[in-house]
This record gives sequence, C-alpha cells and structure tokens, in this order.
Amino acid sequence: MRVALALLLLLATTHAMHRGEAYLREKVCQEFKTLGKEGFRTMTIIANSRKFSNASFEEINHLVQEMVSLAETCCAEGADPSCYDAGSSALSAKSCSRDSPFPFHPGTAACCTQEGLEQKLCLAALRHPPQQLPHYLQPSNEELCQAFKKDPKDFADRFLYEYASSYGQAPLPVLLGSTRTFLSMVSTCCISPLPTACFLKEKLERKTLSLLTLMSNRACSRFTVYGKDKVTFSYLTSLAQKMPSASFEDLFPLAEDAAEVFSQCCDSVAEDCMQKKLSEHTDKVCSVLSAGDERFADCCKGKNLMQNYFCISALPPAPTPKLPEVPKPTDKQLCGDEGAHHTKRYLFELARRHTSVPDTFLGKLYDASEKVKQECCSAKDPSACLNSKRQQMGEVLPPILEKVNQLCGQYTQLDFLDFKKRLRENLTQTMPEASAELLGQLVEQRADFASTCCSSNSPPLYCSSKV
Repeated sequence: MRVALALLLLLATTHAMHRGEAYLREKVCQEFKTLGKEGFRTMTIIANSRKFSNASFEEINHLVQEMVSLAETCCAEGADPSCYDAGSSALSAKSCSRDSPFPFHPGTAACCTQEGLEQKLCLAALRHPPQQLPHYLQPSNEELCQAFKKDPKDFADRFLYEYASSYGQAPLPVLLGSTRTFLSMVSTCCISPLPTACFLKEKLERKTLSLLTLMSNRACSRFTVYGKDKVTFSYLTSLAQKMPSASFEDLFPLAEDAAEVFSQCCDSVAEDCMQKKLSEHTDKVCSVLSAGDERFADCCKGKNLMQNYFCISALPPAPTPKLPEVPKPTDKQLCGDEGAHHTKRYLFELARRHTSVPDTFLGKLYDASEKVKQECCSAKDPSACLNSKRQQMGEVLPPILEKVNQLCGQYTQLDFLDFKKRLRENLTQTMPEASAELLGQLVEQRADFASTCCSSNSPPLYCSSKV
C-alpha cells in the first residue's frame, strides 16, 4: 500500500522532476516493477482523474494509455537510458499539439511556450479545480452487475475515473482503499449465488470507509478553498449553531483541533492518518459536548467513532436561543495583536444567535471583517474608519441575517414541497405585483440555493457564487 501511495503522490505532483529526468525514470520504473502493469495502470487512472477532475473519460484514458506505455517500454530490462527522457518529451509535445487527445486545461498554452524540463514541470503542475458537487451516483446492484459482466475491465476503469474525479479531495489512502473495496465487493457479489445478501453484507462492512471518503472529501475541499484559519472559523460557527449554549472557550479549541487534523491529513500518504486523527478529534468533541446536549450525547453513544463524527456533522442547527445583543469588539481589540481572535469571537456570537445562517454566508462576513480590519487599522484615523464601517454594517446586516436565517430555517424544518409552498406565499406577500412566471423562477432559484447551501457541509465555492 505504501508503495502504491508513493506512486500516486509522484504521478499527482511530479515534484521529483526538479531532481532530474534520471531520478524520475528510476522512481517510475521502481513503482512499475513493484506494482505490475495493471496496478500501475490503476494508480495512474486514479491520480489523473483527481488531477483533471473535469476531463472526459476518453481524455483520461488517452493519457493513461500513453503513461503506461511509456513506463512499460522504458522500464523494460535493457531499455536505453535515454528512452524515458525522449518519451516524456514526446508526451509533452503531444500535450501541446492543437489536436491533443489529453485533458484540456486553459494553462496548457502558457506552458507550451517554455522548453525542456521547464515545460514538463509546468504541464505537470496543471490541475483542474475540484468538483463542486460530487457527480458519482452509485447504480443499483442489478445495474452494477450488468455493467461488470458485460466488460469487467471497462467497468473498473470507468468506476475509478468517476469516483476519483468526484471525491478527488479525499486523502489518497482513503480514496485508494474505498475504490479497492468497492471493486472487490462488485466482483465478489456479482458471481455470488445470493447477490442481494452479499451486497448487503459487503456494504455494511465498508460503511465506515464510505463515510470517511464522503466526509474527508468535504472537509479537504473546504480546507483547500478556505485555508487553515478560515476552516477553524467555519468549524467553530458550525458547532456554535448546533449547540448555541456552548461557550466560545469550549468550542474554539475543538475548531482548532479539527483544522489541525485536516492540515495534517488532507495531503498525507500515511495510510491511517485521517481515520486515526479524526477518530481522536471525535472523541474530544464527545468528551466536551455530550454532557451538555442530548443530541450530541446520542451521536456519541456509538462505538464507531467515524459514524459518530458523521452523526455530529449531520445534526441540523438548534433552535435560535434568546440571547442579549452581541457585544462588539472595541477598536483597540480589533487593531491589536489578537484582532483575528476577537473577530472570530464576535462572528461566533452572531452565528449562535442566527443558527440557520449557512456557512457560506458567515464566510462572506468573515472575509468582509478581515478586509475592514486591514483597511481601517492601517488608516490615519482607525476609529473614524471603523465607526463608519460599523454604521454601514449596522444598517445592512441585521435584515439580511434575518432573511437568510428564515430561509434556511424553513428549509431545515419543512419537507421540500411545503418549503417551496411557503416560499411562494412569502414572495407573493412581498412582491404582490410580480407575475406568476417571475414568482416561479424566484421560488426555484431560492429552493435550489437552500437545498445545496443551507447545510453546514455545503460546497464553499459553489455556494459563495450563489450568495
């Protein structure tokens, strides 16, 4: 497994290239011989499907065939030492051709103006942004077996491509383990005399790994977009909305701990990093919060810590409590050494007073607060600048918070059809002269936003554009 993960890291980043073509050839050939042709091919599909998550299956397939052929030819005993250098140069040239069959990337043209190793390094660094919403939908057992029996190799290749491009932000060891156990399940159950019972048993056995893949892909996608500091804030406000009675002092260390887990494990090739560290984190959350909240206590009863973590993550926001007005940080606090900490504390207080406001909206407030702090604390008159900004925010923010809180609160509390009905009623009251067509469009637009972005696990980039 460790050898396979080393190869995935090599193929995904090619950082080793700066040490020269001979070193890269040596590493690739070592992995090719260790894994064998099919193992190498599987890893290449996964690595490139993650790297080029918006590419078609045919484009990935072309690239994989070329890379496997290059390794097979140039790693053979007695192959000319210059074989790999010449072959990889030809591969780069093919990437730069007008009719290249490889995955399209808008940065390719700029890379192709360079030459030699610089061109290869530039091409190797290209990657698509991660999928906003995972597109892989698992077919029924019958459909799985039908596709598997028709062409087992094509079935496996297409599954690896679809799954790796959908969950490409999950750590490599998690993704590799999840794909391997899935293909093993299909190949076992589709020839079983009792396939239904077999699938049920196998799915139960891989439930923890499936949840880990889903949750780590979400967490690492957010970490990639937000960075460690903003992930700490995001996790803090998510916990505050699920348990608004908890103090900042209780929740902030847990948020820092979660961000540290993601910073250590999202790019790690250690086999059990994410599962081990996330289990330890869940244990901390349960020990701090389960005594003060029945819902957390129920989630923490299970013996499987990964399932407990999933349960906590899926908790809907708590009802908004009645709390006094949010205490605003002073100018001295905002512009002092602990300014970022005071900003987080203030937005934490806002979040627990508006428990249904989604993460993406709170993230916008966090970014705006950071911008104000940078602008005003370096101004000639910081107090005047901050007072002006406070006045603007005081007029604009409260009504927006209430509207967004109401929208997502209704989405959480009502079934979808009742939610859309309530949306139409509210819009009809606020826009009595609007046409039926316009009302219908607004209902669909807001229902789409709510269904995707009201959850604390919403995709950050997608939802940020919707806000």
